[in-house]
Amino acid sequence: MRSPRLVLAAFLLALIVLAGTSAYAGYLVVGMVADYFDIGRFAAGLLLGLVFLRLPRVRSGKFSSVGLLPKKVRLPVILALLVACMLLYVQQRNLAPVLFLGLAAVFLLTFRWLRQAAVNRLAAFGFKATRNSTEAKPVDPMVIDVDVREKKD
Repeated sequence: MRSPRLVLAAFLLALIVLAGTSAYAGYLVVGMVADYFDIGRFAAGLLLGLVFLRLPRVRSGKFSSVGLLPKKVRLPVILALLVACMLLYVQQRNLAPVLFLGLAAVFLLTFRWLRQAAVNRLAAFGFKATRNSTEAKPVDPMVIDVDVREKKD
């Protein structure tokens, strides 16, 4: 790592761009829902908020959440809303909002992978610092390391 400050600045800039993109995509989706149901943006935002609402609960001594949509359905519903909004703007030949909606959809699709990659990177960094230098072995993915034991007859 050459300059930690430069990396931190790039990371913060990426987070700012992502937050702006997500906020604008949400604004576009709320506007589409408001137009579809012929209601105001505030009411459309409340409607979407109620659909995606998650309330915390304690069950058997463990924290969980409960809501209208099950966990496996939330992501496809959000992606369906983004795609419907994208199709509406493509039909209107307004391609700037389509770019923002596409970036938001790509982020939603890759978020789990990005989170796992970041956690693995941080874990590898933390474990590398705690290892002894005698234990450190270069890892080559092309080498298969096995222990062979002979069986006595």
